[in-house]
Amino acid sequence: VEVGYRYLLSLPDGYQGDVTRKWPLVVFLHGAGERGSDLEMLKKHGPPKLIAAGQKFDAIIASLQCPSGEIWNSHGVKALTDDLIKKHRVDVDRVYLTGLSMGGFGTWDTAFDYPQTYAAIVPICGGAGVRWLIADRLKHLPIWIFHGAKDPVVEPALSQKMYHALKNSGSDVKLTLYPDLMHDSWTAAYGDPALWEWLFQQKL
Repeated sequence: VEVGYRYLLSLPDGYQGDVTRKWPLVVFLHGAGERGSDLEMLKKHGPPKLIAAGQKFDAIIASLQCPSGEIWNSHGVKALTDDLIKKHRVDVDRVYLTGLSMGGFGTWDTAFDYPQTYAAIVPICGGAGVRWLIADRLKHLPIWIFHGAKDPVVEPALSQKMYHALKNSGSDVKLTLYPDLMHDSWTAAYGDPALWEWLFQQKL
């Protein structure tokens, strides 16, 4: 399936200077509210918001945009990931996928369809539907799930179900359930240096 997503690209400091060095790649999938054709909208939440505010990452960060009226297509996400690897100096053992809300669902979907592509995933306030039944497909994959315990939009039970299914399959999956947060658990999650430190340690 050929799905071309538009995206914001952030290259790390030093990328131009050392042409032999390979860098980690983080692919970010936004939520339903940022769909459309205006890439500036992506700066409302998540990594693109942090980058716009001046935060530096030692990685290439690609923030994809889903067109209006659509949801994330796992094959399109994978195709764009492959394209980014082709066009930039990416360390293929350190390619990561994360997303919030609709992007959290997209993160799960893409990981299930392409379980060998990403070195780790971070789905935030998403869910994987009936795929919890085949959670063992992802038991090898480092996963850190985030959700607000009081989320009225996406039930926390969706994240908990995946967490327990993965645990039962022998995964060392992590779950952070923020006791007082509602749908926006991503500001706290992406704002936590521990998330990034953990993520960049993961390798295929």
